[in-house]
Amino acid sequence: MKASPLPYTMPVPGHLSGHIFSCIDAHTCGNPVRVVAIGGPELEGETMSDKRQHFLREYDWIRKGLMFEPRGHDMMSGSILYPPHDPANDVATLFIETSGCLPMCGHGTIGTITIAIEEGLITPKTPGIVRMEAPAGLVHIEYKQEGRKVTAVKLTNVAAYLDSEGLAVECPDLGEITVDVSYGGNFYAIVDVQANFKGLENYAADQLIAWSRELRKRINAKYTFVHPDNPTINGCSHILWAGAVIDPTSTARNAVFYGDKAIDRSPCGTGTSARMAQWFAKGKLKEGDSFIHESIIGSKFTGKVERVTTVGGKPAIIPSVEGWAKVYGYNTISIDPADDPYAHGFQVI
Repeated sequence: MKASPLPYTMPVPGHLSGHIFSCIDAHTCGNPVRVVAIGGPELEGETMSDKRQHFLREYDWIRKGLMFEPRGHDMMSGSILYPPHDPANDVATLFIETSGCLPMCGHGTIGTITIAIEEGLITPKTPGIVRMEAPAGLVHIEYKQEGRKVTAVKLTNVAAYLDSEGLAVECPDLGEITVDVSYGGNFYAIVDVQANFKGLENYAADQLIAWSRELRKRINAKYTFVHPDNPTINGCSHILWAGAVIDPTSTARNAVFYGDKAIDRSPCGTGTSARMAQWFAKGKLKEGDSFIHESIIGSKFTGKVERVTTVGGKPAIIPSVEGWAKVYGYNTISIDPADDPYAHGFQVI
């Protein structure tokens, strides 16, 4: 593997062996983002969707090594930067986290762009604007900067739409519940307040996590979800639990489950997009409306229905999501299976 072609250098301690990754760590409204500045693999393909498939075939051990324990943790999320395929764009991004190599990640985009601008990993053609290629498609980004610090990042996401509604599924302890499945860059099963679910604020986080694991299995066993324009994007990967807001000025609150035991500490960018699409389809939002979304810890994203479109003949929206991120550290990480039996990571649950 060759080092990333992006213009960045970081000293590597001489005693490390194996594959070396220079990383920069941040969090977006509480949820981690680890950007691989040096050490990402060269990938084949004409688009980031193609490159995602190559990564999944040959290099998923990098994701597991950097995201899982002992080098990561249950909530870890990150990205690898690549040159854009279209010279009109500024950067291409591959998203990696404990839940997989995702087509799109909203909190990851906010953190990645914050890191990339503050650390000089990219130089946008137009200051304040980044055109980012993701596996899910082209994402238009605006950012605000004060000195070196990026104070806000607003991404205009790929088209989001309500895929299915009122799907019945048995949930452990709760009984039968109904969910809507909506796409915002990933497929989300949205559990709104109902007879057998009183709202996320009434349950412990570990209950939501345990239920989510089984609920996702049952949803995917019973129903099928495939993006009409890209069949490599398929299956319900996230569970979004709804509940009462903490701040009365917020629009809604959620706890998003991903991976095997993680709840997003941020309001979740693709989840916010998916939920806005759900609300739009049900007539609760219209073009131009804002949507302030709270996370389980009370951090906020500001969403907006930028415009209306269609996906596969279904009503859809182009959503935007704005938030902030903070850079907090630098990591030089080695993955050497010849030296470390846990080089490729592990999960206890």
